[in-house]
Amino acid sequence: MPKPLPPPPSAWTTRRAPDRPFDPPPERARLVEDAPLSRVTLWNGATAWLVARHADQVALLRDKRISADDRHASYPAVSAAEDATRDHNRTFISMDEPDHTVKRRKFTGEFTAGRLAAMRPRIERIVDGLLEAMAEAGPPVDLVEAFAMAVPVRVICELLGVPYADREFFQEANAVVVDTRSAPRDALAASQALTEYLGDLVERKLRAPEDDLLSRLAVDHLATRRTNREECAREARLLLAAGQETTTSMIALGACVLMLHPDQLAVVRDGDRERVAAAVEELLRYLSVTHLGRRRVALADIALHGQVIKAGDAVICANDLANRDPEAHEDPNRLDVRRTRPRRHLTFGHGPHQCLGQHLARLELQVAYPALFRRFPELRLLRPASELPFITEKFVYGVRELPVTW
Repeated sequence: MPKPLPPPPSAWTTRRAPDRPFDPPPERARLVEDAPLSRVTLWNGATAWLVARHADQVALLRDKRISADDRHASYPAVSAAEDATRDHNRTFISMDEPDHTVKRRKFTGEFTAGRLAAMRPRIERIVDGLLEAMAEAGPPVDLVEAFAMAVPVRVICELLGVPYADREFFQEANAVVVDTRSAPRDALAASQALTEYLGDLVERKLRAPEDDLLSRLAVDHLATRRTNREECAREARLLLAAGQETTTSMIALGACVLMLHPDQLAVVRDGDRERVAAAVEELLRYLSVTHLGRRRVALADIALHGQVIKAGDAVICANDLANRDPEAHEDPNRLDVRRTRPRRHLTFGHGPHQCLGQHLARLELQVAYPALFRRFPELRLLRPASELPFITEKFVYGVRELPVTW
C-alpha cells in the first residue's frame, strides 16, 4: 500500500532544527515531496496555501491570476506589525500591473548589472578598508558588526545618498519595522519616523542635488510632480532597507557555512570571478535568507495537484523549499559551490516582481567573500554553529553575531 501522506502543518513555522541551522524548518521541508500544496495556519488564525515545489512557484509567480496587492482582505501578512504598517509602507512591490511596472521603471536603470559594475572598484575599496580595520583591531571580532553589516550599509548609503552618520537611527528604526514580534503601534511609529526622515532628505536633495539615486529621484520625479514627497520617501525607505538586511545576512551566513566547509571556502578564496560568481549563486540557493516566502492572493480559481486554490485564497510561495527541491537541484541539501546551474534558485523571487536589487547584492557578495578569506586565511569560528544566535523572527533569516578569530 502507498505510504499515507502526513497531515499538513497546523501552523506556519520558522523553527529550524538546532543541529541544522542552514536548512529550512523540518516541519516544512518534508512538504516538497510529501505535500507540494498544503494548508498552513498563520499567526492570526487565517489560512493560506503553502506551495512547496520549484516548478509550481515559477508558474504561479508569473501567473496573472495571482496578485501581490497587499490591500486584499485575505493577504497573508507575516505579522501584526506588518499588517499595521502595510498601508503606510505601500510601494511598487505590493502592486499589480500596470501600476507595478510604471512605478518600478523609475529605478530599473539604476540597478542594471552594467551600471552597477561601475561601482565595483568603490565596493572593493569599502571592503578592503573594513578588513584593514578588522586587522588593526585584532581578534576576536564579531564578523556581523565589523564586516557583514558594514559593507552593505556603506554601499547603499553611497548609492542612495543617505548620510552614513545617520546609520544608527535608520538601522534601529528599520529593525523594529521588520521584526515580526514588534507591537503594531511600535512598528508604525518606527515606519513613520523613517518616512519623515527620508522625506526631509529627498527635499534637501531637490534643493541641492548630488550624484546619487535620491537626488535623481527628486529632480526627475518630485520636481516634475510625477510623484509626491510621501511616495518618494516610501520608495527610499524600501531601497534603504532592502539594501541592508538581505546582504548583511548573506555575508554573515555565507562566511559561516564556508568556514564549516574548508574545501569549498578554498574555491571562493582562490577562484576567478566566474567561479566566485557561481559560488555566490549556490550560497544564495542553499541559505535562502528570504525565508518567509512570497505572499500572494489568488484572483481566480487555480487547479493544482488535484486541489483548487479559490479566488480570494491566500498563497505563500516558499522559496526556501523551492531551493531544496530535488526536481530542480540535484542533491539539494548539499552545499556545492561548483554547481553548473545554480541560478535556478528563487532567492530573488521570479517573474515581474523579481528583486530589483539582485545585481547589487550579487556584486557585494562576489567582492566580500574572496576578499575576507584572502585577508584572513586562518579565519575560523569561535563557537559551534549550533550555538550561534540565529535570527528567525525577522523578514530575513540571519545571525545576530558571529564571533571569529584568526
